[in-house]
Amino acid sequence: MLIEQPPLLYRLLFPECVWRIKKRGGTKVVYLTFDDGPIPEQTPWVLDLLDGYGIKATFFMVGDNVRRYPELLEEIKRRGHSYGNHTMHHLQGMKVRAVRYLRDVAEADELIDSPLFRPPHGLLRWKQARILHQRYNIVMYDLVSRDYSRKLNGEQVFANVRRYARNGSIIVFHDSIKAGDNMRYALPRSIEWLREQGYSFEALPM
Repeated sequence: MLIEQPPLLYRLLFPECVWRIKKRGGTKVVYLTFDDGPIPEQTPWVLDLLDGYGIKATFFMVGDNVRRYPELLEEIKRRGHSYGNHTMHHLQGMKVRAVRYLRDVAEADELIDSPLFRPPHGLLRWKQARILHQRYNIVMYDLVSRDYSRKLNGEQVFANVRRYARNGSIIVFHDSIKAGDNMRYALPRSIEWLREQGYSFEALPM
């Protein structure tokens, strides 16, 4: 559970970050998000699936992938999804100094140009978070599907969604090579199950 749903203490350490967006008035909403793309092997498949269900989602993109496949960013925009910065080189904030990390984020911003930011692995130093919050809405997550894990199969990834999804959950899948098989199995089943439970889907506001 420490991976699939970050503990309250960790959330409290970063109050400037968005972890969950709970709607009031009985409305049940979840926010599908996709990290680490865009890449031609996975992102178009995800876009077509979302279109098939009439769902809008949010894509947190690695700047170097956008540099290589700018047409995929344009396709994400054209289909009405929101999108955010996921650093230029998928750096983990805890492993690099703030100056290098912020420079990497700024490099990606030149290509992506979004007010949304998600740190790779959900890890940041406090100083990085404070500075980035001046420019970005820092979006974390309420549920990580763990579709990227070599230790899980697609059914187990789907089980994570069923177990941890709740009203306002920001749910992470990955449009990456590593996550491909598990994501392709679990994503459509998760969408159908969430709909059966009465959830609607929204993209994160930009």
